Amino acid sequence: MLTLLRVDHRLIHGQVAMIWTQELATNCILVASDAVVKDDLRKTTLKLARPAGVKLVIKSIDDSIGALVSGVTDKYRLFIVVESIEDAYRLAKGYDGVKQINIGGTKPKDEAVNRLSSTVFASDAELKMIEELKDMGIEVEIRQVPRDQKVIL
Repeated sequence: MLTLLRVDHRLIHGQVAMIWTQELATNCILVASDAVVKDDLRKTTLKLARPAGVKLVIKSIDDSIGALVSGVTDKYRLFIVVESIEDAYRLAKGYDGVKQINIGGTKPKDEAVNRLSSTVFASDAELKMIEELKDMGIEVEIRQVPRDQKVIL
């Protein structure tokens, strides 16, 4: 069962490892990232940040979609973390089980000229992706931690 899809450029850190994982009663975190799957140092770092008792899986976006569609992840209370709005968009387009996307933080970059919160920046193209996700019936919200008030986009 998919508990949440979160966009957070830091992937696994204190908020994700401790607060979100506990709040969602997650027993498996899927890091879906084309970049991380090719980077042994980042994979090792994420494995060290994994909360005790929680399985960690690192896959590319396409492999993550394949696993979700196949049903192999159905036995877990699955929390998916991606690095970017585009990655969340690709995942949601490929797997219709995504009903909610939480955006916790994105990297400020030159093309991300739209500041949606103190931690979320988006390009014009990413804003269009968010609109398309909303048109698909997916709730897109900004929230750092579960106790924060949701800001629905």
